[in-house]
Amino acid sequence: MSATLDTLGQITHATVRVRHVKLAVSLAIITVILGALFLFVPRSGVSSFRLGDPSSSLELPTVAVPTAPTTWIVFAVLVGLTAWAIVAAISYRKSGLWLPIVYGVLAMFAFLTWAAAGGLVPTTGLLFGAVSLAVPLVFGALGGVIGERVGVVNVAIEAQFLLGAFSAALLSSITKNPFIGLFGAMVGGVLVALILAVFAIKYIVEQVIVGVVLNVLIAGVTGFLYLALLAPNEAELNAPVRFTRIKIPLLSDVPILGPVLFNQTLIVYLMYITVFLVAWGMYRTRWGLRLRAVGEHPQAADTVGIRVNPTRFWNVVLAGAIAGMGGAYFTLASVGQFTKDMTAGLGFIALAAVIFGRWDPIRATLAALLFGFATNLQNLLSVLRTPIPSEFMLMLPYVVTIIAVAGFAGQIRGPAASGKPYIKG
Repeated sequence: MSATLDTLGQITHATVRVRHVKLAVSLAIITVILGALFLFVPRSGVSSFRLGDPSSSLELPTVAVPTAPTTWIVFAVLVGLTAWAIVAAISYRKSGLWLPIVYGVLAMFAFLTWAAAGGLVPTTGLLFGAVSLAVPLVFGALGGVIGERVGVVNVAIEAQFLLGAFSAALLSSITKNPFIGLFGAMVGGVLVALILAVFAIKYIVEQVIVGVVLNVLIAGVTGFLYLALLAPNEAELNAPVRFTRIKIPLLSDVPILGPVLFNQTLIVYLMYITVFLVAWGMYRTRWGLRLRAVGEHPQAADTVGIRVNPTRFWNVVLAGAIAGMGGAYFTLASVGQFTKDMTAGLGFIALAAVIFGRWDPIRATLAALLFGFATNLQNLLSVLRTPIPSEFMLMLPYVVTIIAVAGFAGQIRGPAASGKPYIKG
């Protein structure tokens, strides 16, 4: 909205109209790629989707669909949704959140139908693996959201993952208690966060540089300790007691989603609780109000009596503890032991989920689940022996990350004071 003076000195208002073209362009590119894939690499036969799960008491049938007709029918619907997005962009209208969600579900169904020609897609297994792979990403993304919302860019999520995983494996192996391992992982994440907070807040060092240095430092330290300490004493120091799955009655029998969400380990249930508490606390409590105020306008927050730098310091520490829990998942639930550089850059994927989720806890969680799904899809495509080159399948999670952040995130703006040190007076 802009204002101008007319000849009578009165203020007239003119509306500035903005075209939202990113979504339309992204959908058009994906539609063209899918169309080329279906046209030049046609597949025939029958694609089967297994909806049931052996752990569920409720049996569901396996659905079989003809591969070629189904892919082309769904593709026609995708073309229509793309046209809708293009028309909305031309007419200066927003497409709505429903459009990319519906498009994504249908595009994935069409792609899986094409990939599973003559094969079987275990739907519950695919979703279960996606949730499992997304757990550390969710914890890391929540830590990133809290850090950036309070004004500190947390590039050191990877370091918090690594030290958390190392501490969990070591303490759980020594004490034979996974709960102590989980607590040790949180302490490991806090130690990294303390270093980040001290240098970024107290000594006003560039936050991104501190985060990158911490990632390299912790990778080196944990790698050295693994070779010098854990590897020679694997039975005593690198055999952590892991959390077992806890099946919740009734809920775990819900079709499809029940076994996926409610037959998990304790860390996954802690993830559900953490997502709820962070999302609720950020928008419904005094803590969340102060956190957002410090990240958006620290001068104004200081004026009303909020201690800006202490608020930043302790929230960065809290973010480190949450990210450390994500590191614990690697050794106490997933892999079962610590290995050198086992996080494999997932801290940066979590940081991308923060951006894709627009610095919102719920959206960042959904973004993390998307990346977990892409990673598990890579494994499924290998089993189905699709004609896609294996090198591309290894790239798939990172390609999805780039497309999501660059294409679907749209025009986004982070917290105004994120990455900017506050010097009182």
